[in-house]
Amino acid sequence: MSTTQFSALTSPMPLAVGGVPIRLDATSAGMLLTPDEFDAVAETDENYRYELIRGVLIVNPLPLKAESSPNQMLGHWLLTYKFAHPQGSVLDDTLNEQHVRVRDGRRRPDRCIWTGIGRVANDEDVPTIVIEFVSESRRDQRRDYIEKRSEYREAGIREYWIIDRFRRTMTVVQNTPDGERELLIAEHENYHPDLLPGFELPLGKLLAVADQYGPKQKQQDDQ
Repeated sequence: MSTTQFSALTSPMPLAVGGVPIRLDATSAGMLLTPDEFDAVAETDENYRYELIRGVLIVNPLPLKAESSPNQMLGHWLLTYKFAHPQGSVLDDTLNEQHVRVRDGRRRPDRCIWTGIGRVANDEDVPTIVIEFVSESRRDQRRDYIEKRSEYREAGIREYWIIDRFRRTMTVVQNTPDGERELLIAEHENYHPDLLPGFELPLGKLLAVADQYGPKQKQQDDQ
């Protein structure tokens, strides 16, 4: 997902002005915040997405249709599995666009999945699986494939799915007590996650959903 900053890094700003909590919007990009300050922000402009990376506020545009549409379809498949499959009760919760606590900040994956907690997730629950739909710019791809991979591992996330409509693949990073394992799922293949027994993800069908909006829908390359 895109992490384009809308403005240059600014000097530190207070969390409140005159006792009134600040409101985050596109002009807030580059603000310096601690994780606790970020969590305490009371109001945001919902036309943008917000992440805190190493103490710097990053303001992003909303996802492209070629990213949000397959995410919506994946959510539909997961909920169908939860309520209709004999083993679906293992899926406790799945939500899109939720903040995840990572080293020195807050990431906002495209989708989170929780298993093994026996209830709906709260802000303190580490997701079992996180999913990112890769954006086109090289900077965003580096973040999805490299930076977020290590951050999610350190956060205790057991699987990280990187769905790439440009390479036509899904990279599955499995974090186990014995170390990291990587699986590469090709477009014609289905993925059967051990963490969701009986669930099947047909990658080609998911990519076809994105393709309805253009397989190479252009966005700004902020390299």
